[in-house]
Amino acid sequence: MPLPAGEKPKKNHPRYPFVRPAEGAAAVLFPDGTAKPASLHQLKHFNIMKRTHKYTVRAGLFLVLATLLPYLQASAAKKNPVADSRTVSIGSSVWMRENLDVTRYRNGDEIPRVEDPAAWNRLTTGAWCYYENNSDKGVTYGKLYNWYAVNDPRGLAPEGWHVASDAEWRQLVDATGGEKASGTKLKATVLWKEPLVAADNSTGFTALPAGYRSGNGSFALLGSNASFWTSTENNGYSAWYRQIYNSYSAVYRVSSTKTLGMSVRCVRN
Repeated sequence: MPLPAGEKPKKNHPRYPFVRPAEGAAAVLFPDGTAKPASLHQLKHFNIMKRTHKYTVRAGLFLVLATLLPYLQASAAKKNPVADSRTVSIGSSVWMRENLDVTRYRNGDEIPRVEDPAAWNRLTTGAWCYYENNSDKGVTYGKLYNWYAVNDPRGLAPEGWHVASDAEWRQLVDATGGEKASGTKLKATVLWKEPLVAADNSTGFTALPAGYRSGNGSFALLGSNASFWTSTENNGYSAWYRQIYNSYSAVYRVSSTKTLGMSVRCVRN
């Protein structure tokens, strides 16, 4: 409503920010729906308010989109595995393209890190280590786990994933050329020692030569061997795993003692 006769408007008044309109001035429709006489100053101010409102709305929409974008990208990655650089789709399965690198089970319980060779040899429960207990190697190759960690009911794989079974590894090998040739498409083209035979990583699986830890706690074959546990037990003493070597194109199916420390790859549920 208009100001009382003789009253001057206050500075920065929300409705009359400058001066009281003169007699006979043009009218303008204000945001509250009322029409009031307005001076040139007020008209200019009203235009500024409209522009400010427009920019405020745009800024709000930008903030909403910026907040939602990570969730939209994650959703898109689930629908389209190619969109996630950490996964690769081979055959009917989506695989992690990196070695597992977790220190806790899925329920949050800590997985023990065991460095001492004698202690490693006596283990009948889950544990992990770095190759030669060197954390710098873990940056590149991930962690080595014994099979007790793989088989722990608390879950070694992250939510939405599971450690690949023997059957899933068989499907992977069959989809990439069979046992005698599969290594060519699975091996990374870097970090392997010479002679590096038949390695093009055409699947993007990027198998790295992380070596392994033997049951007695010693380490072997970094640079020339990649060994991956499966989740499948062979018997009370041993479980199945896969081996790839620098000098062969094959992927070998082997079973051995559950105390070995090996790399782990996971498959999306």
